[in-house]
Parts: sequence; C-alpha cells; structure tokens
Amino acid sequence: MEPLLSKRRRRADGRGRPAVDDRLCLQGILFVLHTGIQWEWLPQQVGFGSGMTCWRRLRDWNDAGVWDALHQLLLTELHQAGQLDWSRAVVDGSHRRAVRGGPKAGPSPVDRARPGSKHHLITDAHGTPLALTATGGNRHDVTQLLPLLDAIPRIRGRTGRPRHRPQRLYADRGYDYDKYRRLLWRRGIKPVIARRGVPHGSGLGVVRWVVERTNAWIHGFRRLRIRYEIRDDIHEAFLKLACCVITYRRVSRLC
Repeated sequence: MEPLLSKRRRRADGRGRPAVDDRLCLQGILFVLHTGIQWEWLPQQVGFGSGMTCWRRLRDWNDAGVWDALHQLLLTELHQAGQLDWSRAVVDGSHRRAVRGGPKAGPSPVDRARPGSKHHLITDAHGTPLALTATGGNRHDVTQLLPLLDAIPRIRGRTGRPRHRPQRLYADRGYDYDKYRRLLWRRGIKPVIARRGVPHGSGLGVVRWVVERTNAWIHGFRRLRIRYEIRDDIHEAFLKLACCVITYRRVSRLC
C-alpha cells in the first residue's frame, strides 16, 4: 500500500506538529473496522493517533483512490498466479440498517421502511470480491447489475490483454428480467438467472453460495453490520477496505 500513498510535506518554516505515521493511522482504521468502535473512543494508549486523525486519513485516501488501486493490485496478484476464475461470476445484494440516514440510504421494504442501505457485490467463482457498490435500501438489486460489471477493474495477466469480463453470470430470481439478459448477451456474457414463479430448487445454490459467503465475511467486520456513517463516501471507504482485506487474505494464502 505504501507506494500508492503521497508523501506528506511539512511546512517550509518547520512549524506545526509532525503528521502521524501512515502505518499507525491504517492500524487505527482497521481497529475501527474490526471492532465497530466509535472514532472518538479510539484508545490513545495504543498509539494509533486520535480518532479524528484516522478519520481524515481514511477520507483522504478514499478521495485519492487508494482503496481502488490497492484492490486492483491484489486482484492482479491473484490473476497472474492463476487464482482468479473468470469462467463465471456471481452477483448478490444484502441489506443493512442505516441508523443515522444520509445519502444512499432509503426506506427499506424488508425493515418496516426504516432507513437502510444495500450492498451489491460481484465475485468470481471462488468468492473473491471483484467489485462492490452501495445504494439506498429501496433500490432494486437488478439496477446495480450493469454498474457492478462496469466497476470490475481491468486485470492484467502475465500475457494477453487485461481481463474484466466473466464468461457467465449467475444470479437469483431478483435479477430475472429479459431486458438484462439481452444486455448481458450483448456484452458477451452468458446469463444464468433463476426464473420467478417456479418452485424453489433451481440448482444454482451449488455455485451461488460463494457470494453469500463473501457477504458474510464483509459483514463480519462490525463496522459494516450496521451503517453508522452519515457520509456515504466514508461508508463506501470501509466497504472497499473490507474487500481489500478479504482479497489480501486470499493472496497471502495462495500466492
């Protein structure tokens, strides 16, 4: 991550306090992500700096596109090691309550119209997160199908052109619209989507469970179980960081 960060410069006159080390701020951000603690309660004795300092660093890194670049680098490591399976991708959405509202929060149809947000995720055949978006709780899952595909970064391999398009896309009944099937075919992607109005037991569960597992991993970070941030960019920064952590674990294990 260090090469992706811009170097902080001190004032020419040498006045002011030196900036907190980036590594310590990252540790503080990860501490908040894992524990769900409030920023102002970040313990000073562990040496991470103040909660406000870590919050500003998270905001600045997100605005600079650090999390997107880091995720792309990690996916590149997997792809070059032959650990990304482009034969199929799986898409799904999950709802989280937004206790303080804010942008990209809406009345949830599954939570008595309380404010909520949806996390839309697409993974490869192994469950590696490829892209993730957030919307209001009242947005339909299918509205994020094409934005998710567009959000997949172009991953370079050792040879050949960069990959960013799976061969097939698996989805549940919420994505059962012929319009989107046609759009997927135009992109060269074969849609494998369960049909509405038919008995349960489509057989897609044997391949779709990986995206549900990755969703469980993402929401295993306590900060993401419930949305506390009013600002949607801070909430999305936590989501991107969680995807980076999950992808990094896979890189550490397989590469």
